[in-house]
Amino acid sequence: MSLPILLAVLGSALLHALWNALIKTGTSRLGATVILSLGEVPIGLAVALFCKAPTWQVMPWVIASGCTHFFYKFFLTYAYARGDLSRVYPLARGTAPLLVGLISAGFLAEPLTLHQFAGIMLLGFGILMMAGGVIFGDENRKMIPFALGSAVATALYTLIDGHGARVSGDAVGYVAWVFIADGGFFAAGILAWKGTAILPPFGKPWRAGLIAAAASYAAYGISVWAMTVAPIALVAALRETSILFAVLIGWLFFAEKISRAKALAALVIIFGVLLTRL
Repeated sequence: MSLPILLAVLGSALLHALWNALIKTGTSRLGATVILSLGEVPIGLAVALFCKAPTWQVMPWVIASGCTHFFYKFFLTYAYARGDLSRVYPLARGTAPLLVGLISAGFLAEPLTLHQFAGIMLLGFGILMMAGGVIFGDENRKMIPFALGSAVATALYTLIDGHGARVSGDAVGYVAWVFIADGGFFAAGILAWKGTAILPPFGKPWRAGLIAAAASYAAYGISVWAMTVAPIALVAALRETSILFAVLIGWLFFAEKISRAKALAALVIIFGVLLTRL
């Protein structure tokens, strides 16, 4: 992986942590995620207008991605309602690159070198260390099933979109249609289930949600583009360095403590990133 691609993926990781933090700031996590999803649809449409229309071969990937993103958001939202950003985020995101790496190595034609696979494993282990407080401490364990459900969905949509973008041949246009499907499916599904009462009044929550939607598109657009020019498992692993940004955001804006265990986990993550670059 070249240095420009590495820097682009790290920038994507920062944006991903930022939009998750914006969701966490709202009083209604589910309402905030619906606002995010509503914002994704016009963003996707605006970008799609400047791209080629997807072929019929691409649409199954788009629909599959939209459905998988629905469950990703659903599980993530309920996990955030039960745990801190610096605990939910690493558990949800940390398991995903391990799943992607194992699937890529075992079932896809993308064998990794020994040091790349070691880097992915070390990176995933470091991120899981970040969640040690909830597993071994006295924090709310009810978030664990939701965080792990989000991780499985993340691994699935990573593989789906990595290949869907390659089938499309246009990563930007592909992500635009994924966001239309993703935002539409989630907003329609949750509003049909819960009704409009979950939406907060117009104002700060809506501004935060729309900013989060823009950051989400930029973050995922960069990562999907990177998957078209670099191994999917490697991009997925590097993208999970967003946990470092999430921990920092949690410390600066949510007054979440950074313990020695978190600091050690951060070092493990950094070494994992270095291994993937060798």
